[in-house]
Amino acid sequence: MSPYVLVAEDDAKQAELIRRYLVHDGHAVTVVHDGPTALEEATQRPPDLLVLDWMLPGLDGLEICRRIRATGDMPILMLTARSTEDDLLLGLDIGADDYMTKPFRPRELVARIRTLLRRSRHPEHTEEVVLKAGPLTVAPDRHEVSVHGRPVNCTPGEFRLLSTLAAAPDRVFTRAQLLGCITDHGRAVTERTVDVHILNLRKKIETSPHRPELLLTVHGVGYKLSRGHLDV
Repeated sequence: MSPYVLVAEDDAKQAELIRRYLVHDGHAVTVVHDGPTALEEATQRPPDLLVLDWMLPGLDGLEICRRIRATGDMPILMLTARSTEDDLLLGLDIGADDYMTKPFRPRELVARIRTLLRRSRHPEHTEEVVLKAGPLTVAPDRHEVSVHGRPVNCTPGEFRLLSTLAAAPDRVFTRAQLLGCITDHGRAVTERTVDVHILNLRKKIETSPHRPELLLTVHGVGYKLSRGHLDV
């Protein structure tokens, strides 16, 4: 079955260009041009991936992303004319998995969509592995995280980062190493992106995000997952 991609873009010409490239690449595509319609379509018929413009009329892309992230973990690629680092981090902070600034090359957009779909639909693991650290459980093959038995929704980027740390407990990873596990597009992002993902994960898995016991900062180096109560 062809992957189903929802494109929410208010510029009709831009949307049609994206649609043509995605259809040519073998995707089923629906295009919408405003925020309320995008949210309704994504809720009623969840796509395999959402291409979401930041500045949609009626309801902006950030609010749509927040609402979707409250209930699900579909891959979201945001499009925007904004290009500052703070804008990038804001998009990632509310749950976007990838980010492209306009103007962009349609072929690169298609390549990024392929990568996000591959990661979300075909995890590259050969045997079942379940990692536990105190109340935290990470199941890479099933793309599941839970704390105290409560399921935790993680974006694909957050999940890859957490899985990387959980696979090597007590090993200290630099920000550069962790950045490499959440993006492979070689675009101009900084290691602050990792900090944003860590902050988001702490909100989801730590009892007290401001006094973390699992995701620890190693000052001057990077981060590690404490072996403390690790049980594999």
